[in-house]
Amino acid sequence: MSNTLTIIAGFTAKPGQEQRLRDELTAMIEPSLGEEGCLGYQPYAHPEDPSRMIIVEEWADSAALDHHFSLPHFEHVAGVLEEILAEPFTLRRLTGVPAVD
Repeated sequence: MSNTLTIIAGFTAKPGQEQRLRDELTAMIEPSLGEEGCLGYQPYAHPEDPSRMIIVEEWADSAALDHHFSLPHFEHVAGVLEEILAEPFTLRRLTGVPAVD
């Protein structure tokens, strides 16, 4: 069984901060994908509510994710999110389910 982690992070922007949320999360794609252990990093917008977004991330293991949380681009976005989110973001850590033989 792989130690790969899939992360689903959910965000809700304060009124008037929707575009800033989109811009900040989009700016995280390139530096995150450049990290060792990052296998995927994609933001998605809610089709009917521009204040809501998620990021679906895939990491080689929890050590790679922990390292991500310590890097300057993550620390920057974490500070911005404190200013622009209507509520704290959610973070779900998921692992694969083994196939049944």
